[in-house]
Amino acid sequence: MNRAEEKAQRLLQIERLLWAHPEGLTRAEIARRLGVNRSTITKYLDQDQLPKGIYEDDLDGNKLKMDRNADLTKTSFSLHEVLAIHLATRLLATCTDKQSPHAASALRKLGIALQRLDKNVSDHLLRSADVMDEEAAFRDPVYLDVLEKLTEAWSAGRKVRISYQKPGGRITEYTFSPYFIEPYAVGQAAHVIGWREPVEAGVTIQPGLRTLKIERIRAAQITYERYEIPADFDPLALLRDAWGIWYSDERPVEVVLRFHPRVALRVRETRWHASQQIEDAADGYLIWRGRIAEPQEMLPWIRGWGADCEVLAPAELRENLAAEARRLAAVYQLPNA
Repeated sequence: MNRAEEKAQRLLQIERLLWAHPEGLTRAEIARRLGVNRSTITKYLDQDQLPKGIYEDDLDGNKLKMDRNADLTKTSFSLHEVLAIHLATRLLATCTDKQSPHAASALRKLGIALQRLDKNVSDHLLRSADVMDEEAAFRDPVYLDVLEKLTEAWSAGRKVRISYQKPGGRITEYTFSPYFIEPYAVGQAAHVIGWREPVEAGVTIQPGLRTLKIERIRAAQITYERYEIPADFDPLALLRDAWGIWYSDERPVEVVLRFHPRVALRVRETRWHASQQIEDAADGYLIWRGRIAEPQEMLPWIRGWGADCEVLAPAELRENLAAEARRLAAVYQLPNA
């Protein structure tokens, strides 16, 4: 291995090490972890010519840190992976109602990188990026700032102090440790799952795992207090029974729906939930079953089918739809409403 190759390999090791330690490391700590002399690290990390993405924090003991906002990743894609990226970015572009400079930048970089491999897909990625940058897109600087703070805190393992606006309008202060950020296409929203604790001791709010809608966080400030995500936290397992984002400590509830023959084919075409089971009834109707954590979360989807979908179980969900049908009849002044 020549000197250039040795330096490239050593810098890659240092980058990975700093990426794993967002709090930063001194040159001596890096040397010790890599099993080399401190002078070797100094040789590769000349203060006046630090590699891209690595900087020296003179306000924190001259520790070396990785700029987590820098362009850090490089990768390559096959043609079929490019199509997967195209589909994912189209979903992103069509299910996001807010202007997102980071999403637009990511799509634009992908589009430029793919120009030589597939111009058709590249052009569409670039157009999607332009759509996200359009003036017509909804600008929400508070949401963008909060999302950036949550992302940085999640990456660095630092708690965040947030101001959260509840549906009634009241704002409450929390200290929050973000564990996972999950999109929610139905409401064109995003949620953060994590550990919530009251800011002041003695406050009646009980600490615990909570899901917060990011659009309702009115302010966020990253603290110096560190946290660790529990080893047994598994967001995929947590949301396995959820229809979207709602989960429960209780056993999932069996939901049984009866679909009219005119929509049966459409229902069958899509796997709506991991637990779903479909069977054909003798009269041409389709019976759909699924075990759902919080059946109330299904209401917008069920309403979308109108009279072509009848709730057979659970009884509470059926009565909810029946009551809504009576209210609709009254609104439209139908006989016997």
